[in-house]
Amino acid sequence: MVGSAIVRTLQEQGQTNFVTRTHAELDLCDQPAVRAFFESERPDQVYLAAAKVGGIHANNTYPAEFIYDNLMVQANVIHQAWCVGVKKLLFLGSSCIYPKHAPQPMREDALLTGPLEPTNEPYAIAKIAGIKICESYNRQYGSSHGADYRSVMPTNLYGPGDNYHPENSHVIPALIRRFHEAKAAQAPSVTIWGTGTPRREFLYVDDMAAASVHVMNLPKATYDAHTLPMQSLINVGYGQDITIAEVALAVGQAVGYQGKIDFDPSKPDGTPRKLMDSGRLNALGWKARVNLEQGLNLAYHDFLRQNA
Repeated sequence: MVGSAIVRTLQEQGQTNFVTRTHAELDLCDQPAVRAFFESERPDQVYLAAAKVGGIHANNTYPAEFIYDNLMVQANVIHQAWCVGVKKLLFLGSSCIYPKHAPQPMREDALLTGPLEPTNEPYAIAKIAGIKICESYNRQYGSSHGADYRSVMPTNLYGPGDNYHPENSHVIPALIRRFHEAKAAQAPSVTIWGTGTPRREFLYVDDMAAASVHVMNLPKATYDAHTLPMQSLINVGYGQDITIAEVALAVGQAVGYQGKIDFDPSKPDGTPRKLMDSGRLNALGWKARVNLEQGLNLAYHDFLRQNA
């Protein structure tokens, strides 16, 4: 989802020379295959958007896969990029890197200040490791080899290209599918996991792509002036959060579902609140443009296109 949005953004800016691979074409967990890819292609810049991702159910069900696959992808890509002389790389992390009870909105300096949310701790640990790999290569190879590896932490993303799997997807694509199916079946109600009270921030994927390209293109002196060598990450968020109950209502409206929305408090809620402080990025000249209503309409049209 994010990778294709980054390609769209670069194309809009006039870029044409892309090197992309699908998972079927290149398994980023396969170290020899990743090495061969980089030795063959030798790109100038790398956007590392690939990851194994999912919602609460998927994170709880496949913790070993979430930590192993993401650690391998990050280590293989970042190291092989360095081996062939890539000087500029952007690593995409996640807002789940922050402690479960981090002060809200979450600032970059909250990283590693407390325990993580247990339901997605393996994924969060892997993403924290990705940040630290980038920082470590900068510290060791920045002066000698020109390594300039940056990290951006998106909030919850949604939009074209999302995964609408009924069990393993994130909250918005999961709700889109469930409300669409309930609408088609004329179901009188839809039950949502949890109490509906946790608050979440949502960012349209093309906004995330624009932020990624913006950060990648910042002069090194500017990026360095707004970060620290061992705290080099930058948050990317919309700037407002809403409850799960409110987002469920908004998705229902976008889909056109007329039935009742119920909640199952026996299911896990996850982190009580996740709102990013994006002040650092805003100060660097970027702000989100697509509001939730616009974004949900675009996302639902994408779902219909994928499932036509």
